[in-house]
Amino acid sequence: MDLEITPSDLAFRDEVRAFLAEHLPTELRQAGERLTSVFCDPAYTLPWQRILHARGWAAPSWPREYGGPGWSDTQRSIFAAECVRAAAPPLAPMGLRMVGPAIMGFGTPEQKAELLPRILSGEDYWCQGYSEPGSGSDLASLQLKAVSDGGDYILTGSKIWTTHAQFANRMFCLVRTSAEGRPQQGITFLLLDMDTPGVSVKPIITLAGEHEVNQVFFDEARVPKSGRLGEEDRGWTVAKYLLEFERGGGSAPGLHMGLTRTRNIADAEGLDDPHYRRRLAETEIAVAAIDISERRVLSALASGQNPGAASSMLKINGTEAMQRIDELAVEAAGAYAFVEQKAAREPGSNVPPVGPDHSLTAMARYLNDRAASIYGGSNEIQRDIIARLVLGL
Repeated sequence: MDLEITPSDLAFRDEVRAFLAEHLPTELRQAGERLTSVFCDPAYTLPWQRILHARGWAAPSWPREYGGPGWSDTQRSIFAAECVRAAAPPLAPMGLRMVGPAIMGFGTPEQKAELLPRILSGEDYWCQGYSEPGSGSDLASLQLKAVSDGGDYILTGSKIWTTHAQFANRMFCLVRTSAEGRPQQGITFLLLDMDTPGVSVKPIITLAGEHEVNQVFFDEARVPKSGRLGEEDRGWTVAKYLLEFERGGGSAPGLHMGLTRTRNIADAEGLDDPHYRRRLAETEIAVAAIDISERRVLSALASGQNPGAASSMLKINGTEAMQRIDELAVEAAGAYAFVEQKAAREPGSNVPPVGPDHSLTAMARYLNDRAASIYGGSNEIQRDIIARLVLGL
């Protein structure tokens, strides 16, 4: 197993670094530096996506036939790491990394021709309609009803924790078209317009004071059946395929940046407490282990192997390491971390921060990342997967 990158990959890394240094605007870089969530507002991501799209780099995982660069797994990993290193704002994943690949896998020729170019260009901004009130981690228990009526479905119910629904003009959504048989057998995958009559969005303000997630209501909203992806009552197959892309990708570059940020805060505050430094060193060791594990998975993918339960292991360890980094950052920032100053965090803001700049994002990151062990497959579910696939329980 070769974990080192080749000379050609090193040349590719240098090409990416040079591009980022020349083409990433200062305002967008500041947006990436002050980001407190895995999602960045489209006011910053869409201009960056247009720059990347002009270079052919907006969708690193897409094949050339659909407008992607056709990169190898190693090149995609290098590109992601360099974007984190440069503090580029992360592009919204719902279109590029989630529904886009699902459309490639299950869409009709007409759906591919219409939708994929609009995802690449950023003309369509997508949100994900999966979770529902009362469903918890049991996605198959969803109850948003879709009743067939000629060439349409009539939708009644709601979705919750819908990230960026307030910005989206499109949604990919799981609906209940049948109550017969196993719950998974009556689910259909729909693509719909957010301006459809009967669709409304109610904001949910997070603990960090941010409007990132929403509840979306469907009051007899009429959605054309032409928006169905795959067969009726077979949407669970599409949903599982899409989740493979939602849970993919490495976390080590972001963890390394978080460690550096936290270490800089501790140094600036003159924090020399041996107990604190020991915990910081333990977290650094954990991140190094995650990094090498991700390289092993990357090597396996490059040789055509399936990483299996390793992806669940990395999800658990990555989110828990990130939360430990957040805790250490808040502790190092001290009292100023507790000052709510959302306006001062905005890129280009003329509102002066209360206290040092490094205190601006510590608490907001901590609060936002508490959800990381739940979204994208909760850590408890990931442990169940490991128990089943590795231990045979």
